[in-house]
Amino acid sequence: MFADIFIFSMTVTVLAILETDFKPDLSLGRIMNERLKIAAADLQDIHLQHLHAIGQRSDDLVVYISYNPKYKIRWRVVNDVPEDVENFVAQTCGNLGYIQWKTASINVFKGSE
Repeated sequence: MFADIFIFSMTVTVLAILETDFKPDLSLGRIMNERLKIAAADLQDIHLQHLHAIGQRSDDLVVYISYNPKYKIRWRVVNDVPEDVENFVAQTCGNLGYIQWKTASINVFKGSE
């Protein structure tokens, strides 16, 4: 008598958006970009690890992080997720000192000009 065990998990993706609407000094920019990549990996693999255990296999969470002009890390969820998932992300990012990234629309990035 074997029971089928189904394990569902949410896919959590945190992307570091290295392009900003301001231009830091080249050497500072390299340091900031490296720090942002590490922060994205830590957020995805450590701080939001709890979310991998909930949801359905088809559920996705995508979070963008970047810098604001005052060099603070900002975050935003860029897809539709349940309110409790978004609240968990907000609380986790707030505890890390990140600020919410507020924009009028979701994907506002400059293409190659």
